[in-house]
Amino acid sequence: MQLENKKAIVTGGAGGIGRATSLAFAAEGAAVAVIDLNEAAAEAVAEEIRAAGGTAIAIGADVSSEADIQRAVETVNAELGGIDVVFNNAGIIRRTTAVETTVEEWDRVFGVNVRSIFLMCKHVVPIMKAAGGGSIVNTGSGWGLKGGGQAISYCASKGAVVNMTRALAIDHGPDGIRVNSVNPGDVDTGMLREEARQLGQAEDGFLAEAADRPLRRMGQPNEIANAVVWLASDASSYVTGAALVVDGGGIA
Repeated sequence: MQLENKKAIVTGGAGGIGRATSLAFAAEGAAVAVIDLNEAAAEAVAEEIRAAGGTAIAIGADVSSEADIQRAVETVNAELGGIDVVFNNAGIIRRTTAVETTVEEWDRVFGVNVRSIFLMCKHVVPIMKAAGGGSIVNTGSGWGLKGGGQAISYCASKGAVVNMTRALAIDHGPDGIRVNSVNPGDVDTGMLREEARQLGQAEDGFLAEAADRPLRRMGQPNEIANAVVWLASDASSYVTGAALVVDGGGIA
């Protein structure tokens, strides 16, 4: 029970990596707030946790909205009695070049992938500081550490996540708050299949290409969740400002 009696937030918690991590947090003893734009899907995950004997609440929120983030943080703090762990996981991707990307698409990708982390930290850090510390984990990407094709807004946003994580770790380490990023490679999620659609590629061929890495397969959501649990827990108590790559050797 690595997270026993901890209170945790997971954004983008209704599907893929977010769902897997919400379930993993609960299995390790945390009370979990599942936050997602799709409130019904978030409630389904929360109910899955409660059915297994855990504690969970669901909150519908647009993570790029400060009003929504502030409301969500206040709700979690009141209903769960504190916030010890945050997994800033909400993210979207647009598979386009600079020429093809609209300003609106660029702003939306940065709103969900970057602004959301800033807003969550702005409102959560004072709560964690008052409690003596906490752990924040941000979802970066292998493409936050190297470039990728036809994904300029995504690559730029995930690069921002990785370096913003380092800045947060420096600023709030004295408050006992650790901040790290987990950087997955291609993981078997709905978002990965959405990339194939955006690129106009056959799904089977796209997924086969995604598996072309040293371990010869895509990652599974629970494998990323396991890494997040470690970063969230006291098992990683001397780790902060790190960019943990979990990608089957994809950028090795």
